[in-house]
Amino acid sequence: MENKQFCQSCSMPIDHAELAGTEKDGTKSSEYCVYCYQKGAFLNPDMTLDGMKKLVREQMEIRKMDEAIINMAVGSLPMLKRWRKPVTI
Repeated sequence: MENKQFCQSCSMPIDHAELAGTEKDGTKSSEYCVYCYQKGAFLNPDMTLDGMKKLVREQMEIRKMDEAIINMAVGSLPMLKRWRKPVTI
């Protein structure tokens, strides 16, 4: 199985260079897609995890994706870098 890169904000596969977001210096982001991250910043910095869940579901439903795949993508969001809670001891 090939090692795919997924956006650490929305879980979208980043399988083409044009789908990668950009850093402040214009280089391609290794973690975020163009729809979430440009010029070193999130396009919607006030987005909440619940808001992202709703957006991902809506976009996948528009594309008529299978419900099981939608549920898997939405369910994976809390584990992504943008949404993970720091571990406290």
